[in-house]
Amino acid sequence: MVVDIFEDLFVLELANNHWGKLQRGLKIIDDFAAVVKENGVKASIKLQFRNVDEFIHRDYRDCDDVRYIKKTLATQMPWEELRAMIDRVKSHGMIAMVTPFDEVSVDKCVEFGVDILKIASSDIRDKTLLRKLAGTSLPVVASSGGADAHHIDRLVNYFTSRNIPFALNHCVSIYPSEDSELELNQIDYLKARYPDITIGLSTHEQRDWHDSILIAYGKGARTFERHIDIDYEGVPVSPYCTKPDQADVWFKAFNKAKEMCGGSAEAKRSVPAKEREYLDALVRGVYVKQDLPAGHKLTDDDVYLAVPLLKGQISTREFESGEVLKGPLAADEPVLLDDIDAAYTSDPEVRRLVPDRGLARRLPDMKIAVNQ
Repeated sequence: MVVDIFEDLFVLELANNHWGKLQRGLKIIDDFAAVVKENGVKASIKLQFRNVDEFIHRDYRDCDDVRYIKKTLATQMPWEELRAMIDRVKSHGMIAMVTPFDEVSVDKCVEFGVDILKIASSDIRDKTLLRKLAGTSLPVVASSGGADAHHIDRLVNYFTSRNIPFALNHCVSIYPSEDSELELNQIDYLKARYPDITIGLSTHEQRDWHDSILIAYGKGARTFERHIDIDYEGVPVSPYCTKPDQADVWFKAFNKAKEMCGGSAEAKRSVPAKEREYLDALVRGVYVKQDLPAGHKLTDDDVYLAVPLLKGQISTREFESGEVLKGPLAADEPVLLDDIDAAYTSDPEVRRLVPDRGLARRLPDMKIAVNQ
């Protein structure tokens, strides 16, 4: 069940990079929207929603030594500000996407008109949250993270069996990741294991915005996710985050990968005319060795095979021996398709290709130009 909304989708993870500040968040959205537009890619900005007042137990709200609790409280934003950020994403024509970490946050996603929901790697076994997400019928993307295969199997089946549009990202949850930790062959593994869903790459690299997407796209990944941030107000940027100039490299590499990979892998490519013409120039045409009368049945001894192949002439691709001449041919003349009766002369493909391939026939006293 591959769904178009996931195809070639960039997910730009805003996460807590806005540090709980609305204006910073809006500037990140605006800055990345400009790069998205310049490169003509399909992109979403993804926020994280938490109903913080209930998400953290009241007896542990003062635990400064617990990083997750401290960071969640420090970046808490009112719902109306989160709605404003969703609205800003949509105003740029981008897709609004959210990772909700609790059930109230899922309700807010529906209320705010979010387009796609994301399941964090840590939550793919959260039965309560999964039920809530499925109840919205919105498209869902999940990251595999450190999950075991049977857990991913259950997750995929949970959503696909309910006909909910679903995509799965290969993800290494190491922040930041080195090149040697990317494990891009897992894209092949996931595509083979789940051939009916879109497979993507969620990555936390710190050194490359070019090569990995070339490889990932070539392997069949079709949705791509990174954390994003900007240099603004002196706030340090995490090494696994992508800044606008790096996103520009990323998007351009994607467009180059798409150009180089070409059309669909589901069907044989259409061979362009210039390629056919090149190959036709290397094919030998059929010529008669001596004068032959009408009604003569050609044999291998009656002909010789030589370049150039002329328009309308049969070649070694067609000649079978046994063709009957409709009229007389003089020595060294080409055997044209219209000169003979044979089983293949009525073949539609032969009738389509032979008249227009090869060189135009020249007069006997003219030399045929040969490329030096």
